[in-house]
Amino acid sequence: MGVLNVTPDSFSDGGRWLDTGAAVAHGRAMVDEGADVVDVGGESTRPGAAAVPADEELRRVLPVVEALAPHVRVSIDTRKAAVATAALAAGATLVNDVSATLAPVAAAGGAGWVAMHMKGEPRTMQQSPTYDDVVAEVKAFLVERAAASGVDEVWIDPGIGFGKTLEHNLLLLRHLADLVATGYPVVIGTSRKSFLGRLTGGAGVDDRVEASVATAAWAVSQGAAMVRVHDVRETVAAVRRLTPAV
Repeated sequence: MGVLNVTPDSFSDGGRWLDTGAAVAHGRAMVDEGADVVDVGGESTRPGAAAVPADEELRRVLPVVEALAPHVRVSIDTRKAAVATAALAAGATLVNDVSATLAPVAAAGGAGWVAMHMKGEPRTMQQSPTYDDVVAEVKAFLVERAAASGVDEVWIDPGIGFGKTLEHNLLLLRHLADLVATGYPVVIGTSRKSFLGRLTGGAGVDDRVEASVATAAWAVSQGAAMVRVHDVRETVAAVRRLTPAV
């Protein structure tokens, strides 16, 4: 899954693809590099991010979804039912839902649904998140949401970096097999996130490419069904070394 942020403030590539033409060209380039899905988002969900009005989010994402949908599977990365509904009408077939609340929209639209775990909401989620057992709690939340969703195609995502400390992120990656064992296909998104910078000393997002690729490859080796990445070419090359049939 290639990340396409049509935003001015995303942590890794904010502003780079805000222009519709540039966004579509980048989406097509990721397809050429091996992306199976392009994930279009018009609202940053980085830690501390403020919400975006629905009309502005729609203005950003709909032309990009419409242009890319004939060429690749498109997912819409949103927390808003109105945005998800409009994006599905424009050609998206997967709802990437960090709020894990949009199952009714996906079901009504005959689309797939990615249910992600997030503790709190983006503006506050990194303010001292705590768990008794992060792996067990995240797993229970995701299984409950998936089982009750009414959606035929359900994916689960533990939400690395979404209301998680460095230690929580590492525990979830270490015990990824516990999520895979649920039987739901697992999506993992570690790409360029700040915890990788803390581990490696990579202060800038462009310094985290190697760690992003390494954690994506680890996730695939543990049974993850999809990885959400900014660096498609590099990740595809690494994953194909592990699983030549991919």
